[in-house]
Amino acid sequence: MRIVASVALTLVLAWSGPAFAQPRPAGFPDVIGALKATPGCLGVETAHTPGGKRVIFAWFESKKALVDWYHGDVHQKAMKTAFPDLRFDRQPLPDLAEDSGPILAIVSVKFIDAPMPNTTAGIASIGIELYGPLPGGVAVGGRFAPEALKVRGLREIPLGMVQGQSR
Repeated sequence: MRIVASVALTLVLAWSGPAFAQPRPAGFPDVIGALKATPGCLGVETAHTPGGKRVIFAWFESKKALVDWYHGDVHQKAMKTAFPDLRFDRQPLPDLAEDSGPILAIVSVKFIDAPMPNTTAGIASIGIELYGPLPGGVAVGGRFAPEALKVRGLREIPLGMVQGQSR
């Protein structure tokens, strides 16, 4: 649980972008920028839900790419900044096969005003969910997942082919 919480918090605290006017905490690394530059990270998106959750969508080409990110300098610094009194000595994703294919990591965090014990930020909830692409689907005029993510059976239809046509 501590690993899940640390990954979620470090990812969510660190992003910056137009969707979030709140600046990154002082001394906290630019995790979103680092994710985007990480080998094996296919793409990153951020969002803010109406219910107040901040969400990161990060696509990795493989388990190895995600585990390498976890062990990388930026992520390790972010974990230590967010949870200075905790040790993280568990190997991440021990139950996931090495050849599991692409992984979408969805990290959601809801903040509160007062910090929880052993953290530097107030957190109401943290969730990290991992998903893999299923065959099929349709994308009209574009898609949410990065182009580098190949999805077997995905129908990609240019928007011009459907505009003006009756349904």
